Amino acid sequence: MLSLLGSARDLLPIILVIAFFQIVVLQQPLEHIASLVAGVSFVILGLTFFIYGLNMGLFPLGESMAHAFARKGSAFWLLAFAFALGFGTTIAEPALIVVADEAARVAADGGQIVNSEQSLKSYADSLRLIVALSVGVAIVVGVLRILLNWPIHLMIMAGYVLVIVLTTLAPAEIIGIAYDSGGVTTSTITVPLVTALGIGLASSINGRNPMLDGFGLIAFASLMPIIFVLIYGIVS
Repeated sequence: MLSLLGSARDLLPIILVIAFFQIVVLQQPLEHIASLVAGVSFVILGLTFFIYGLNMGLFPLGESMAHAFARKGSAFWLLAFAFALGFGTTIAEPALIVVADEAARVAADGGQIVNSEQSLKSYADSLRLIVALSVGVAIVVGVLRILLNWPIHLMIMAGYVLVIVLTTLAPAEIIGIAYDSGGVTTSTITVPLVTALGIGLASSINGRNPMLDGFGLIAFASLMPIIFVLIYGIVS
C-alpha cells in the first residue's frame, strides 16, 4: 500500500501540470474521464510493480555479480561482463527502439534513405547497434575507471570536448539524433543494472568508496553514444 501511495505521489506533479494547462490555459474540458482514470491507475500499478521488481531482483543481481567477479579476480571476465551488460541492456531499451524507428522514418521523409520497409529497418537497426556498442564500451571504460582510480571529472570533460569537436565536423542531420541517443540509453532497463554494477564493484575493492567511485557509469553511458553516432554520421 505504501508503494502504491509513493507511486501516486510521484505521478501527482505530472497530473497537475497536464490538468492545469488543459483546463486553465487551453480551457477545454477533459474528455473520456473514465478512460483517463483507468489509464492513470494502470500507470501507478505498473510503476509500483516496476520499482518493486528492481528492488527485489535487478539491484541485488547486479551487485551480487559485481561482488562475484571482484572475488574471482579476473579483469578480462569482469570487462567482458561489463561490455555484454551495456550492450545487452541497451539493444533492448524501449526508448532507443522508439528513437531509432522515428529517426529512420524522418530520414526517409527527408530523402536521405530509400523509403522502403527494408531501408527503414536497416537504418533503425544500424543506429541501435551503434548505440548499443557505444554503451558497452562506455561501461568498460567506467569499470576501468573504478579499477584504476582514474579521475572521472577529467574523463567527462575530455569526452565533452571531443563531442564539441565532432559536432562541428558531423553533418547537421545526425547531430540531433546523436544527442538524443545519449539520453535514451539511460532509461528503464540500463540504469538499474549498471548502477548496481558500479556500486557492487566499488564495494568489493579495497580503497574504493561506493559513494565516490560507485557512481559515474551512467555518465559514460550517456556520453559515449553521442560520440559514436557523430562519428557514424561523419563516416557514412
